[in-house]
Amino acid sequence: MSEAPAIAVRGLTKRFGGRTVVDHVDLIVQPGRICGFLGPNGSGKTTTLRMICGLIIPDEGEGEVLGLNLRSRRNAIKGQIGYMTQKFGLFGDLTIRENLQFIGRVYGLDRLESRVDAALEKLGLASRADQMAGKLSGGWKQRLALAAAVLHEPRILLLDEPTAGVDPQARRDFWDQIHGLARDGMTVLVSTHYMDEAERCHEIAYIAYGVMLARGTTAEVIAASGLHALQGEGPGADRLAAEIEGRPGVAMAAPFGTTLHVCGLDPEALREAVRPWDDRVRWHETAPTLEDVFINLMRTAEDNSVISA
Repeated sequence: MSEAPAIAVRGLTKRFGGRTVVDHVDLIVQPGRICGFLGPNGSGKTTTLRMICGLIIPDEGEGEVLGLNLRSRRNAIKGQIGYMTQKFGLFGDLTIRENLQFIGRVYGLDRLESRVDAALEKLGLASRADQMAGKLSGGWKQRLALAAAVLHEPRILLLDEPTAGVDPQARRDFWDQIHGLARDGMTVLVSTHYMDEAERCHEIAYIAYGVMLARGTTAEVIAASGLHALQGEGPGADRLAAEIEGRPGVAMAAPFGTTLHVCGLDPEALREAVRPWDDRVRWHETAPTLEDVFINLMRTAEDNSVISA
């Protein structure tokens, strides 16, 4: 496996009208790694993905994808990338096999039938090959869309919220497939809102209002946040969130079942904030979660949604 990054972009910037939707984003992803791309709706994730795969030209910035210049070699980059959008875009009145055959012809692939058979087998679609795509459940549609995205054997796979709206078992099966592709050397950049999916990635990047706010492994991002957390247990602990969240030293408070999860940047101030409830709530230190980190980042991020004149 090459030591050169599969994706290495610097200062990627894109503006629409008077608004900067991606603001000088840097991103490096090594071959065979799964990078989770996180952020709220409208944060610039999809625009960044489209710049990386050559569909959108950046207003500023530079970089290489698979060693190819992001600006001058866009067509060559496109041929080596698989891109799966959030919305199912294949033909509902064709079978699974017919959809893959059509995609293969669009790419002008050789050994078309053997490629289709291999994709059907690898993604567990062989037994359903003659089923109409429009009759598939959400999870099977996503699996078909993945098969179509990798049929031409790309070296990079970009996934834009690929499991939105599918059930937990289908999501787990889908991620097992993604890890299988990564083990075979494919580089994956996936946008998601699900924290459990982010934790299944080798590394994560968090973007809000077009700005990259955090980057690294899950453990590195949590450690860099500086957050501390307490968990409270006792009668009615879960009902204290609104009352405790407004106290000095508390960044957020949220019920988890019958317990209360409280976070802040100063451990002493956090402990003092919950002291009035010591008589009925038992507090103990716990690790902040990835969700804690991202909510805190969002609350401190600068909203650039207002279009400048």
